[in-house]
Amino acid sequence: MAGNDKTRKEAAAEPRDPAIRVILLPRDTNKHGTIFGGVILSYIDLAGAAAVSQVTSQRIVTVAIKEVVFHAPVLVGEAVSFYTEVTRIGNTSVTVHVDVESKRQGKRIAVTEADITFCCVDKDGKPVPVERN
Repeated sequence: MAGNDKTRKEAAAEPRDPAIRVILLPRDTNKHGTIFGGVILSYIDLAGAAAVSQVTSQRIVTVAIKEVVFHAPVLVGEAVSFYTEVTRIGNTSVTVHVDVESKRQGKRIAVTEADITFCCVDKDGKPVPVERN
């Protein structure tokens, strides 16, 4: 967090706007009745792309999800918020940290976090330098 001394946990305690918020449905469940991790990964990718769109309007592709940590299950019907922070802007890439929280019985539960890297590409899919908005 360039120019900011707050830790992610301190920042998470403050009011903030999610990149996206969804209500997860029974069709999103695994055999244990909790939300399938792949569904969460899909929304993480979308939230990261939304954050990158604030940096550049170029075509982007996901090139890496460096680490995904599942802290707690997500239950059917919960409102799940995906909070993003751009952590690095490179020559051709933008890296975003995504925190995922669920609202459960009036409490915010940290359920997942991930770091995801996107690359700016031309019409042929070749990497190109990031052009900031």
